[in-house]
Amino acid sequence: MGLTQRDFSVHTFAAHPHYPDWAVSEGYGAWTSHEQLRGVPLTRFRHYVPSDPRGVRRLASEITFGLRLLFASFDRPDVILAVSPSLFSTAIAAMGIRRGTPFVVWVQDIYSLGVKETGGSRAVASIVEKVESWLLRRADRVVVIHERFADYLCASLGVPRERIEVIRNWTHLRESALPDRAATRAQFGWSSDETVVLHAGNMGVKQGLENVIDAARIADERAARVRFVLMGNGSERDSLAALAMNVKRVEIIPSQEDELFAAMLDAADVLLVNEKPGVSGMAVPSKLTSYFSAARPVLAATDLGGTTASELNAASAGVIVNAGEPEALFEAAMELASDVERRHHLGRNGRLYRETVLTAETAIEKFATLLTRLSNAGARRGKSSLKYPVGRAS
Repeated sequence: MGLTQRDFSVHTFAAHPHYPDWAVSEGYGAWTSHEQLRGVPLTRFRHYVPSDPRGVRRLASEITFGLRLLFASFDRPDVILAVSPSLFSTAIAAMGIRRGTPFVVWVQDIYSLGVKETGGSRAVASIVEKVESWLLRRADRVVVIHERFADYLCASLGVPRERIEVIRNWTHLRESALPDRAATRAQFGWSSDETVVLHAGNMGVKQGLENVIDAARIADERAARVRFVLMGNGSERDSLAALAMNVKRVEIIPSQEDELFAAMLDAADVLLVNEKPGVSGMAVPSKLTSYFSAARPVLAATDLGGTTASELNAASAGVIVNAGEPEALFEAAMELASDVERRHHLGRNGRLYRETVLTAETAIEKFATLLTRLSNAGARRGKSSLKYPVGRAS
């Protein structure tokens, strides 16, 4: 929508909504469908969506969506912008792009680094690295969401630095009036005298959320007035629910619509990022922009030298402990629980960082400048058309 407001003609190609539940949402599922989303034409393709998105099933899902994109009609666009993940979908689609058509890949996660950091085999990591390197070197420009991504792509994947642009992510939540904080807490059964530590978002392998359940188990043993809440869905949700069966101070709830999601961030006392030990540079958690918007302190269990820690330190918005150490996570939560003034200070810092560094206006303006520069039509008329195949749409 931001680009259309700048006189771009945009057409989006996407999957049917299915993430992070890994089930096509009710009301969707046609082989091909067409709709308007906030005034932007959107074509959706049906592809294979596995209920257990791991290994070969996840790969098959990406391949089938990539094939749908490969045989789609792009009507000779001026610029094509693709999002990765999904890596293999984007790579397949790229094979059908005519030479001479400017092609941009927007990297949200570094796939090959993710395979390495989450314990994938060397053979798989090698294949993924070759595909990712080919794709990103094939692109006319690569947009990344953090300077560390740019450094890695250049040093490890052979992408020329002059073809890499850093454009920061922004929150998907709109500014709106929030319901009374006490009412939201009451709605979910959160008492006024307990500290709520909320993790919002995907429950996958890289989040390593077993650590949070272990921290809640420690809280049970010490009868601490703290509640750990895991909100979302994902491939590990069922196994986490089983692990938390007899743990009183952990709660698992499904994903919520944007308005209630924002209200829950506001109602929590501490917002949590938890990553599996070894996960260091593959991604910048997208939840951080929403966390900062909520003006709540962030508690991060992560690699102390990783990208997440770097971002949190830059914002001066939270506390960092080592990944995979539930005792340290519990102790940090209790320290924040006992210091209201510090919580408010860290929360204000995060909000200021979001308002000065992670703004939608700044990012969209950078995209508009980049795409106009790449588009011959933009150079002639000041107006361009943009095709936007999305690798992981919801």
